[in-house]
Amino acid sequence: MRGRRGDRMTINIQEHMAINVCPGPIRPIRQISDYFPRRGPGPEGGGGGGGEAPTHLAPLALAPPAALLGATTPEDGAEVDSYDSDDATALGMLEFDLLYDRASCTLHCSILRAKGLKPMDFNGLADPYVKLHLLPGACKANKLKTKTQRNTLNPVWNEDLTYSGITDDDITHKVLRIAVCDEDKLSHNEFIGEIRVPLRRLKPSQKKHFNICLERQVPLASPSSMSAALRGISCYLKELEQAEQGPGLLEERGRILLSLSYSLRRRGLLVGILRCAHLAAMDVNGYSDPYVKTYLRPDVDKKSKHKTCVKKKTLNPEFNEEFFYEIELSTLATKTLEVTVWDYDIGKSNDFIGGVSLGSGARGEARKHWSDCLQQPDVALERWHTLTSELPPAAGALSSA
Repeated sequence: MRGRRGDRMTINIQEHMAINVCPGPIRPIRQISDYFPRRGPGPEGGGGGGGEAPTHLAPLALAPPAALLGATTPEDGAEVDSYDSDDATALGMLEFDLLYDRASCTLHCSILRAKGLKPMDFNGLADPYVKLHLLPGACKANKLKTKTQRNTLNPVWNEDLTYSGITDDDITHKVLRIAVCDEDKLSHNEFIGEIRVPLRRLKPSQKKHFNICLERQVPLASPSSMSAALRGISCYLKELEQAEQGPGLLEERGRILLSLSYSLRRRGLLVGILRCAHLAAMDVNGYSDPYVKTYLRPDVDKKSKHKTCVKKKTLNPEFNEEFFYEIELSTLATKTLEVTVWDYDIGKSNDFIGGVSLGSGARGEARKHWSDCLQQPDVALERWHTLTSELPPAAGALSSA
């Protein structure tokens, strides 16, 4: 039956009950009539031609989709591509403290509690835990994780997680990613929400308290990065791409604490290998068996190699070993100290974890540490250095000389 010319167009019940069949949760399309062209008044499936038809159908046409399906699907109102504040609030809130201790080069992260987390399991609850990453950088090498709280949407952790080897340069350029996830023993763990805190917001030795709403993962610009094969690392691809595009930036593999001192009495360089932190895991058990090798390049006689003992099954080894190179101070200024960390394997070649070179051709903290050692003899200088996936180009040129 046709409606009269000039009558308001109505939407019948068939259009309202149409569903979206795309992968994911089934939810109604709010205004499916927008997908069909209108050529003026046409036949309506159940609408009568009388004046009462629009009156009866109008309330149904204006009703929201949730009213049609009831409260059995609480996720129906959430849009997969929506990142507004209302959606972020529905994910829950996280309360935590951050403290940067410049004296000990540590970043203390106190994960306190979360409130109103989004239900992830069939029982309407979740098994939440928190994991931390420093971006940009190697994700597995600097991941810290809390314990899992079972069957709760308001978990209380009160756990302290500590990053070692944090320098002022890290505070200036790094971002701390705090993600809340739901542990699932039968399938992969599910992401709930995250918070990203630029470390430049912190002041040394001043604890800062946060109570922030969780947000969804920021969508990547490249659609190919969101394929199923890369879904597990999609949250880090953008940071790694930026790191690769930056000048001289390499993938981080952990930190190492070195001590340098030139002894005027003994006429030589003392190199102390103190400890490593947040090393990249090279074995299937999630750990490494690390040891450290040092060279003083150029090494024509090939006698400058020193090696520490192997520390089993750890990503934070403590060595506390010292090596001595007998060399004049004037000659030392032309040398480069190459420090590499390796994973020991039985029956096959050892895996390279990361390295750093200190010398006049180095950059940043490595160059400053070397320069201070030459200018302040008989003084032991301890500094943290970042291990990278390959040696800087300057060190490679010197090693081949």
